[in-house]
Amino acid sequence: MLVVNPADVPRTNKQDWQKTDKIDCRNLCEQLQKSNVHSIHILNEEQEQLRSLFRRRNHLVRQLRTIKNHIKSQLLYYGIKLPEQYDNPNWSHEMKRWLHNIKWKFSSAAVAMQSRLKQLDFLWYEELHISNELRAYCRKHHRKDYYLLKSVPGIGGIIAAGFLAELGDIRRFNRFKDLAAIIGLVPGIYQSSDNKICLGLSKRSNRYLRSLLVEATWTAVRTDMVLQTYYRKHAHKEPNKAIIKVAHKLLSRIRAVIISGIPYQTGLIK
Repeated sequence: MLVVNPADVPRTNKQDWQKTDKIDCRNLCEQLQKSNVHSIHILNEEQEQLRSLFRRRNHLVRQLRTIKNHIKSQLLYYGIKLPEQYDNPNWSHEMKRWLHNIKWKFSSAAVAMQSRLKQLDFLWYEELHISNELRAYCRKHHRKDYYLLKSVPGIGGIIAAGFLAELGDIRRFNRFKDLAAIIGLVPGIYQSSDNKICLGLSKRSNRYLRSLLVEATWTAVRTDMVLQTYYRKHAHKEPNKAIIKVAHKLLSRIRAVIISGIPYQTGLIK
């Protein structure tokens, strides 16, 4: 059995205008006969279910961000200024108490706010629970790779679990560029004759891992002097472009740590 990405099956312009099941089947058979299609990696059942847990956490994080925006929007709409010490992404218990104690002129707005705060508490505790379960599962069932990943600067428990959930065994990538491609750290290029245009990062990516890797890279450049020096070397570029170059280097180190089985030691890798 061969599983392929439908977008990678070669097609002619004519088939974009005349599409039927019969035409698609004939084209697929012809491409298989010519060996023009290649299989994609399919995770096993255990990895699929680990990925479900990881993506559930991502869904909860997005919901948390949404409800926080709704709460701040209600405050802004009614002209209630958020105290400076609370105006940050990490909401403390003290800030929640402040929100609970706001005096509203009418009970209707108070009920709306209390409803949002109940939803915030539920999502906060649920995200905490799922994050703990995710880390605990990886420590138990993928202990070696989990701690190898955590030895790399910028990689915490959630990001390490994300790599294990989304990629499975990183050792299956024989070439680094294949790993970089699946995460989406390769440029899109359009070239015709002497004209060459860089289209930015490829849209073919794992959106979960690419964002996590960039987040880890910002942390790594503050703790690893070699990566920090590399970042400053490219500081003349736009910060977003420079950090992608560092993320590419950090991903190479992640792969090297997993393949060698030796924990990362800060400053030893140039």
